[in-house]
Amino acid sequence: MSGDPRALTRVLLDLCRSRKLTIATAESCTGGLVAGALTEIPGSSEVLDRGFVTYSNEAKQSMLGVPQTTLTTFGAVSKETAIAMAIGALEATEVDVAVAITGIAGPGGATPGKPVGLVHFAAASRDGRIMHREQRFGAIGRNTVRQRSVVEALRMLLELVRGPKPAAKLRPAESASRLRAARTARRTAVKRPVSSRSKPKPRKS
Repeated sequence: MSGDPRALTRVLLDLCRSRKLTIATAESCTGGLVAGALTEIPGSSEVLDRGFVTYSNEAKQSMLGVPQTTLTTFGAVSKETAIAMAIGALEATEVDVAVAITGIAGPGGATPGKPVGLVHFAAASRDGRIMHREQRFGAIGRNTVRQRSVVEALRMLLELVRGPKPAAKLRPAESASRLRAARTARRTAVKRPVSSRSKPKPRKS
């Protein structure tokens, strides 16, 4: 897939128009660059509803509903926070898909286990699908980390939009419970009893 953000954006917008889908973005380290890439293309207002720039933890909580416990336990740069941001963007709007980015662009900000260049991405759709991706770009420069993050976010949106088309668009209230459940859903293996047929004993003649 192309790494040109403008080409990715055109394909994404065209596909969203054809499927009548709308987008919201929730950005931290990219500071609105994904929304900016979308709005560079004329006619993007048919697809892009809004963009949240939630740079601080307080903004993540107040604008996207990210739980304090998630930020305290896992940190702002984590899979859990990225997913909470994406779901929060869906729940705060009436869009069909949302993407979230949180990371450490550098040159400072690194902590043990979380180096400069670490970025977590999440994308969520109104039908309950959720994607997460982690990238470790390395210390390649603040601007490069941010630009590569834009490309990754656009790719994830495109992948989500290319998925199965829902039969009917769900309203926020109708899908809110499904999205909340997806945050903590755990798959459990259910063992079913295996019935074995006993072979009939031969009759004595």
